[in-house]
Amino acid sequence: MTADNLFIAGATGHTGRELVRLASEAKLPTLAHVRPDSPKLDEWRDLFGSYGATVNDTPWNEEALRSSLRSLAPAIVFALLGTTRTRAKRESTTHGTTINYEAIDYGLTAMLFRAASTLPQPPRFVYLSSTGVPADEPQPSSYMHARWKVEQLLLAGPLPYTIVRPSFIAGPGRDEPRAGERVGALLIDGALSVAAVLGGRRLSRRYRSTTNTALATALLRIGRDPSMSRRIVESEDLR
Repeated sequence: MTADNLFIAGATGHTGRELVRLASEAKLPTLAHVRPDSPKLDEWRDLFGSYGATVNDTPWNEEALRSSLRSLAPAIVFALLGTTRTRAKRESTTHGTTINYEAIDYGLTAMLFRAASTLPQPPRFVYLSSTGVPADEPQPSSYMHARWKVEQLLLAGPLPYTIVRPSFIAGPGRDEPRAGERVGALLIDGALSVAAVLGGRRLSRRYRSTTNTALATALLRIGRDPSMSRRIVESEDLR
């Protein structure tokens, strides 16, 4: 196993691509996973290659993923996988398959975790969850339910894990506009500023929005810190 050899699943996402850039700048061997049927595969190869990272295009098939991870032997696996309602609706219509939080946010993350669990040298598994995931099974939010299921899988599984729970991820650079999320972040940040003045500093720190760069910086730091293994890291501890 190469020290700090990183495998980043969800590398093309808003936070994932920033993590690839920062890890490459830090001169860490970085494997950016991009699905082989991505229409922008060549573009991602060029972009990530310009950073100094290597694109891995293993298909989302458990046997293939297990074989690939055994060959690559990453020390840290980052799971930054997720979809949105808009993307799920579009891809389900285009490809005729079911794309939703259960299939992507839980299903692919669980597949990656199972594949990583078979490695002779267990990697650290860093999972990007969300603030507000409850201890008990949530209802009826399918988004929270998928994240709760992944967290339960990690808590009961064999790998050293770190669960990271950020609040809103704001800022420019998303492929899809999220007006509701931007407005929500602005409103919540404003309310939290008032709460902090009135004594709610901990509440303010937990739910205040962050940027993809700040989050990727924290993920890289936390993922490389052995003391953060088998920990749940809340939003206020990412700053």
